[in-house]
Amino acid sequence: MNAQTEQLEFQAETRQLLELMIHSVYSNKDIFLRELVSNASDALDKLRLAAFQDKDLDADTSDLHIDIDVDKVARTLTVRDNGIGMSRDEVVDLIGTLAKSGTAEVRRTLAQAKDAAAPEELIGQFGIGFYSTFMVADRVTLITRKAGENAGTRWESSGESTYTIETVEGSDTEKAPQGTSITLHLKPADTEDHLYDYTAEHKIREIIKRYSDFIAFPIRMEIERSKTVTNDDGEQTQEISVETETLNSQKALWARSKDEVDEEEYKEFYRHIAHAWDDPLEIIPMKAEGTFEYQALLFLPSHAPFDLFAREHKRGVQLYVKRVFIMDNCEELMPEYLRFVKGVVDAQDLSLNVSREILQQDRQLARIQRRLVKKVLATVKDMRADELEKYQGFWREFGRVIKEGLLSDLDNRETILEISSFVSTQTAEGDEAGLTTLREYVERMKDGQDKIFYMTGESRQQIESSPHMEAFRAKGFEVLLLTDPVDEMWVGSVPEFDGTPLVSIAKGDVDLDTEDERKEHEAEREQQDKDFADLLTWLKSALDSDVRDVRLSSRLTTSPACLVGEAFDMSPMLEKMYRASGQEVPHAKRTLELNPTHPLVEGLRKAHAARPGDAALTETAELVYGMAVLAEGGELSDPAKFAHTLADRLTATL
Repeated sequence: MNAQTEQLEFQAETRQLLELMIHSVYSNKDIFLRELVSNASDALDKLRLAAFQDKDLDADTSDLHIDIDVDKVARTLTVRDNGIGMSRDEVVDLIGTLAKSGTAEVRRTLAQAKDAAAPEELIGQFGIGFYSTFMVADRVTLITRKAGENAGTRWESSGESTYTIETVEGSDTEKAPQGTSITLHLKPADTEDHLYDYTAEHKIREIIKRYSDFIAFPIRMEIERSKTVTNDDGEQTQEISVETETLNSQKALWARSKDEVDEEEYKEFYRHIAHAWDDPLEIIPMKAEGTFEYQALLFLPSHAPFDLFAREHKRGVQLYVKRVFIMDNCEELMPEYLRFVKGVVDAQDLSLNVSREILQQDRQLARIQRRLVKKVLATVKDMRADELEKYQGFWREFGRVIKEGLLSDLDNRETILEISSFVSTQTAEGDEAGLTTLREYVERMKDGQDKIFYMTGESRQQIESSPHMEAFRAKGFEVLLLTDPVDEMWVGSVPEFDGTPLVSIAKGDVDLDTEDERKEHEAEREQQDKDFADLLTWLKSALDSDVRDVRLSSRLTTSPACLVGEAFDMSPMLEKMYRASGQEVPHAKRTLELNPTHPLVEGLRKAHAARPGDAALTETAELVYGMAVLAEGGELSDPAKFAHTLADRLTATL
């Protein structure tokens, strides 16, 4: 082994992944060819773009194509492209290691996939298509040379613990032409875990037609043809000829009308661009003519990708200009909250030689984005109206992401509010069909109710157990239960829905009584205000470092106390989220509300009237405040002190 040849070990995560692949995690092994062809197509797209951007690039782009070669005797299958190629370092990074985030999640999900109905989706979902070759091959050889470079690279592995990598340079570069070739030394066709012969012409045709017919570049294969020839003496012989055939149609689906495209073609195109295996939930073709022209083909996925909320998640659809691929994940075409949308946009009037910086300033692209967003949201709205079950599945997967748009997309905020669904106190536990829209909530509001009530929290159980819910439950008012982290953010920015204010039941004063009930209880409340005036004044002073004010409550029926913020205060949960992300936020004092009918509060009033200077009463006040914090799921500033005080007081009662 010379100085330019190394034997390296696979990254630990990659070794475990290969072991899962080799031991037949996947039942449909045909997908290995789909993945190799898809990777080759990406490499050709990247070379064509690089050549547009760098006119001095030493690369041949005159006949970009993919070749498939088969050797039945040696039992090898080779997929070759003349695309961008890879450098030696890129081979090590991309092939020798599993250089992606979430590798533990990859291994866990793959390991569980043996019993799943369609585990094949995971290969594309986790971006590990190259490794699928080891499902059908005992050994894989990769030879590549990056466009514009003189030296090539040869990589080989049997999918075990190591791989070899070798530099190919000088006169040997003919062995490593521009692009990448991957040769699979196939497993024997008669083993139990290998059901198909991937050297058979009909099998390769079948796979290409099913998965890769729409690839924009020709996929070529040499086909042997034999014919019977009769000579002048009447003797017959077989003549063998070799013809090169293109196996795919190369039709751009987005340029054809929906009537011209088979449903299965759409599905396979979606799987190709999304690196997925599931079917799309919705197919959205678009065409715009006039001052600026473009064609688009968008897809709403059936399932959320595993990294949907990861910081590294890439968003955006593919951008083409006049059928020429420009870039993947064009962020300027799709906002962050629609990052799950997949598809293609083919613009007619953009320059082919564009950069991401130029696109950020392009007004035409901004107009295209606005139209795409409106079309996607309109599709979801129609789904909610016409196909409720499909919508429920969509909202379960992507609702949390859609609601991010309430913060970032002011132009479409009303539409997003219209299509959003929420759990409420009228929704049975686990009942997706019972989710409500804001419009449905408004239609159900009680006579005299003029607000949409909501409360945020970590879980439904925490919210429903909160003291703030007591009066609303007793009076039969419906409350939205908002438990997604994003809910803490958007409710502070959305004051109303279609003219009806959104009000947190944990903020501000609450008066749920009717006019008749107010008159009936007016005298009683005036008396309570007089009876508790001294206690409230003292408590405000005793708890001055923790509370803004102390007052009697009309929202409590069974709990002794609760904490209430002002209308525009940051919620305790939002404070916690900011601090968890490393941001310092000032602690906002809130109002302590007391239930005047609770025995503890009444007892505290009488004790304070009898012995106003008693130090033990201050401890009781601190315990009441601490209980209010805990009841709403908050965190005590000094839990040890609270526990110590509580233990002392309990001991004194024994």
